Amino acid sequence: MAHEKPNGQLDLLQGTLDLLILKAVSLGPLHGYGVLLRIQQISGEELVIQQGSLYPALYRLEHQGVIASEWGESENNRKAKFYQLTPAGRERLGAETEKWNRMAGIIGAVLLATPEGA
Repeated sequence: MAHEKPNGQLDLLQGTLDLLILKAVSLGPLHGYGVLLRIQQISGEELVIQQGSLYPALYRLEHQGVIASEWGESENNRKAKFYQLTPAGRERLGAETEKWNRMAGIIGAVLLATPEGA
């Protein structure tokens, strides 16, 4: 379950980090820290991703063949690994998005349930 922090930001639900990384990288090549910033930006600063979770996830996704990396230069002229979606990643992003939306709809329906006769 999501846990709200004192500053109002939410921790990620378990199992959503890969999906968020795939989405962020689908918007254009990003270096690791850029992925983290893109997700935070898109979420309106509501989601916080720890670097200790991000980098193992990037490694795992690259190992699975859904993202690919290439060395390049970051905006501050440092050597950085830039990630982009592979065709397999695009396919997985579509499937995972569909699964997420379906699950969110089901959970939403359950939460809207009211006692019989009410």
